[in-house]
Amino acid sequence: MADMGVQPHAGERGAESTRNAPVFIPVTDIYETDQALFLALELPGVDPAAVNITLDKRVLTITGHSVVQVPEGFSLTHHEYRDGDYERSFTLAESIDGEQIEAELKDGLLHLKLPKAQPAPAKSIHVKAV
Repeated sequence: MADMGVQPHAGERGAESTRNAPVFIPVTDIYETDQALFLALELPGVDPAAVNITLDKRVLTITGHSVVQVPEGFSLTHHEYRDGDYERSFTLAESIDGEQIEAELKDGLLHLKLPKAQPAPAKSIHVKAV
């Protein structure tokens, strides 16, 4: 990135040698209730189709790619949003029900709902006579 005269912004990592775009760390808020965790991540300029969310061995990984959009009939005179990749990972507690995670992207904010697993009800185990 130094050869382009661009310094990393707050929340941005320098591009790896295999990438030609900056990598941003999305600003994230996390809220909790008794039933779930809620995450809100800033992903300005990212289209819902460009978001990828995976859960592998309790690691939730969120990636996305932003593209600066200039409205038709306008020319860009100043910009602070830039094309680039967003990446953030979280290690989830075992109490999160990974099968029930929900995600929604609206107005540059990605909202995730991570329900907590309900404890298994107590049950009686029948003993067989042998």
